[in-house]
Amino acid sequence: MARQPDGPPPPPTVQKLRLRYTKRGPLRFASHRDLARALERALRRAQVPMAFSAGFSPHPKISYMGAAPTGAASEAEYVEIGLAARCDPEAVRLALDASLPPGIDVVECVEAAEGAGGLAERLDATRWRIDLAEVDPAELAAAVEQLLAADVVTIAKRTKNGLKDVDARAAVVSAAVSEEPGRAILHVVVRQVTPTVRPDDVLAALAAVADLHPPLPPRAVREAQGRLDDSGEVADPLGPDREAGSRCQGEPQPV
Repeated sequence: MARQPDGPPPPPTVQKLRLRYTKRGPLRFASHRDLARALERALRRAQVPMAFSAGFSPHPKISYMGAAPTGAASEAEYVEIGLAARCDPEAVRLALDASLPPGIDVVECVEAAEGAGGLAERLDATRWRIDLAEVDPAELAAAVEQLLAADVVTIAKRTKNGLKDVDARAAVVSAAVSEEPGRAILHVVVRQVTPTVRPDDVLAALAAVADLHPPLPPRAVREAQGRLDDSGEVADPLGPDREAGSRCQGEPQPV
């Protein structure tokens, strides 16, 4: 029979909250592990009543969803937390946001609605903005046209098991080009496949089909993350929870 830790079991999860937060400025270079540590410390400082796992090494119940790669900024990072006491979602948002460093901003917090499905099930696509300084917008538009016209564009992607050939074209849902002074902007929607096709993979695909090589490093921003709808747009993953509202019983408490 397996040993059990001494003492009573941890309190059960009575409420799940889903948060959208940003990764801006210099913190775009922070790794996912660094961001996770910062969030856990902030939850403690904000005195959010976290629920914990059982066992000899209890961990706060936090589920991270589809983290943006290191070096990319994001306006749409998501996390789900389990609480041992019911709290007002907006109070949690304010307390947690005040406890996090500038650049990690909690912009939305909603209670997970019963029967509305898991958050991970709603995240199957990402909309990226990729800024390409000193790139001719017409040249970029021509490269994008070639990419979209191709059936398969194979690139060599570095994974934890080494280089792997990946069809980057299969992940690209749509792509368009806009222009700002001194730069071309690539707007692209990609499916979240395995292995993940990221902005640098899209640029590798453009290099493969059109020999496009930006003279300066690109700057990528995840603008949205969610479920791909019938029109090819990325739907708000917190929409079903927000629309359902709070269905749990009991008065939420301030943090």
